[in-house]
Amino acid sequence: MKKLSFILVLVGSPAMAASGAFFSLHNTDFIVTLAFLLFVGVLFYYKVPALLGGLLDKRAAGIRADLEEARALREEAQSILSGYERKHREVQEQADQIVAAAKRDGLAAAEQAKADLKGSIARRLKAAEDQIASAEAAALREVKDRAVSVAVAAARELLSKQMTAKDQAGLIDAGIDEVEKRLH
Repeated sequence: MKKLSFILVLVGSPAMAASGAFFSLHNTDFIVTLAFLLFVGVLFYYKVPALLGGLLDKRAAGIRADLEEARALREEAQSILSGYERKHREVQEQADQIVAAAKRDGLAAAEQAKADLKGSIARRLKAAEDQIASAEAAALREVKDRAVSVAVAAARELLSKQMTAKDQAGLIDAGIDEVEKRLH
């Protein structure tokens, strides 16, 4: 089957369609070949392959430059990224230090607040004890004053019943003499 296909391809080719000698102007294959060779000759005469090669070289140089620029940008981006990562680590360390310092300060403030609270409680207890002692002293004075007042009133009543007018005048004179002695 392959052999048959090959033979049919050769028999059906355009070279077999042409009639007459190959190097004749009546042979279309020869004309096409001449036109092709002439076209290729014109291309070489005007240095089209060199121009195409130059354009391709220029394009390759542009691509190479773009690749170098991309590589440089990538390296710059890597350095910037590493700088930001380093700064991030530094800031994280500072934040950790700030948090640790805040915890220490908080604990110290809590301890100070406890100590201040204990001192305040002690002062208030002392003030309450002083107030109680003062109230007790005032109550004792009041009781003593009341007792003195009651005793004086009882003594006055008792003396007034037992004393005569002559005795009262003598006591008044003795009191006046006593006051004169103490004042001079």
